[in-house]
Amino acid sequence: MRRAHHPAIEELSLPEVMAALSDPLRIGLVRVLADGAERGWGELRAPVAKSTLSHHLRVLRDAGVTRTRQEGTRCFVTLRRQDLDERFPGLVGAMLGAADAEDVGGGVHLAPCAGSTAACR
Repeated sequence: MRRAHHPAIEELSLPEVMAALSDPLRIGLVRVLADGAERGWGELRAPVAKSTLSHHLRVLRDAGVTRTRQEGTRCFVTLRRQDLDERFPGLVGAMLGAADAEDVGGGVHLAPCAGSTAACR
C-alpha cells in the first residue's frame, strides 16, 4: 500500500485548508477529532457510505488538516491541531466554536465502545 502524503507545516495553504473545511461532514470529522485522540477509521460514524467517508478523510489529510497512520490493515487519524494553530493561529478554535454553536457536522460521531477494546481508547 502506498504511503500517504502529509504536507509539512510550511506547505499548509489557507485556501486548501479552508476548502477542506467547507463541507459539513468534514467539519463534523474535525469536531470528533478535536479531543486530540487518535481514532481508528472504523470508529468514525457518518451518514454516508464508507467509500464517501474515506474520500472526506483523504481531503482532510491532503489539505494537512489531519494525519493518517497505517498499522497493518488498520488506519488511524488525528487532527493536526498544533500544526494548524502554529500556521494559522485561532483558525481551528474559531471554526470549532462556530460549528459547535450551529451544530455543523452533528451527524458524525464515534462508534459506541463494546467493553474496553483497544479501538475505543
